[in-house]
Amino acid sequence: MNRGQQRSSGRGGRGPATGGRGRRPRRDEARIAAYDLLRAVDERDAYANLLMPTLLRQRKITGREAALATELAYGTLRGLGTYDEIIGACGDRAPGELDPPLRDAIRLGAHQLLRTRIPAHAAVSSTIDLIRLRVGPGPSRYANAVLRKVAGRTLDEWLAIVAPPKEEDPIGHLAVVHSHPRWIVNAFRDALGGDLDETTAALEADNARPRVALVARPGRCSPDELVAAGAERAAYSPYGCYLTEGDPAEIPAVAEGRAAVQDEASQLVALALTRVPLDEDRRWLDMCAGPGGKAGLLDAIAAERGARLLAADVQHHRARLVRGAVTRAGVVQADGTAPPWRPGTFDRVMLDAPCTGLGALRRRPEARWRRRPSDIPELTGLQRRLLASALEAVRPGGVVAYVTCSPHLAETRVVVGDVAPGRAEVLDAREYLPEVPGLGDGPFAQFWPHRHGTDAMFLALLRRR
Repeated sequence: MNRGQQRSSGRGGRGPATGGRGRRPRRDEARIAAYDLLRAVDERDAYANLLMPTLLRQRKITGREAALATELAYGTLRGLGTYDEIIGACGDRAPGELDPPLRDAIRLGAHQLLRTRIPAHAAVSSTIDLIRLRVGPGPSRYANAVLRKVAGRTLDEWLAIVAPPKEEDPIGHLAVVHSHPRWIVNAFRDALGGDLDETTAALEADNARPRVALVARPGRCSPDELVAAGAERAAYSPYGCYLTEGDPAEIPAVAEGRAAVQDEASQLVALALTRVPLDEDRRWLDMCAGPGGKAGLLDAIAAERGARLLAADVQHHRARLVRGAVTRAGVVQADGTAPPWRPGTFDRVMLDAPCTGLGALRRRPEARWRRRPSDIPELTGLQRRLLASALEAVRPGGVVAYVTCSPHLAETRVVVGDVAPGRAEVLDAREYLPEVPGLGDGPFAQFWPHRHGTDAMFLALLRRR
């Protein structure tokens, strides 16, 4: 049930109160933090999942207030496309014509009105206070008028007005209702074989708050230790757990680097690479290793087998993060398209290629608005060069895992189809993850949040000829 359906009575037919104009604006630190995050995303392309913990820590916001700030910021970013359509219908200016600081505040107010249990009068008055503090008294009057109109209907009622009819424009309808750019809806539909019902489920899953996934690095920590600390076992990964509540940094194994936060699909694609049988298995490479999640797991598995991992990343700061995630692996700053290692050096190569990140929109809600279709050609060109280099780095008979955190066909099947012929045999990746259902028709493995509760990661396994 949405917010509007829960507040249909008790207002006597009047709009929500906004408080007296003469009173001093009340500071609400949780809402101010959420607003400041929205502005940082807009002004300097900040990453919400990285900046929010810093804001909360610096401002000493904890407990319920921290949870409120996080929900308001992330929820607004997820629903931004929907809210802009509704805001545009409630004012005399399109959202794109509004001053960005005012626009972000109104978006924050719309989220509270349409998708939270916050009473309408509190949602509006707190937003007006925020605008008076951060933007100015003049714009607050315009915002008040818009938000009073937003509060007059439920979310479902607004969607019936602003979304294109499903029968006439199914992609446009899904884009507005589920707050995704049209081109991403198209990409998901294509990756799901044109199934609009499953596309809808994938979009809905993107808007659900993800659970915190943990990995117990073998030889250093066991999942049982994480369970004893309050986690529950993952559905598929033998190393994985999910944290039901609390801060993962407070778990001793995580604080000590013996366990880490890592999506379950990320664990499984690394595991699949290690399961392909080889007659010689001593030298492994993680080619684009930053920030180190897969490298940390591969390093631990390699240690158990007597193999050695080399982890590389082209960016200095990402290579530094990798050094903090591994214990035995060598770490170098290197460009995978012009590498310092000799061809045919490695038995196994992990290539987690730079991509659009469309598979991680649950955790990075702003990414759906930051990426553009025009980003695809440059990224796929880089992906092709990296995959060709990875197949040069592995010895004949060795295996490469090509991974993207994106289901976009141009970044997945098309890249492999362009690079692999004549160079490598494409293995059926599903055979190396028999415990995971619903990975697609093969020979690739495609994870989905609505099927597996993970990021939408893609895996291809290639054996060099």
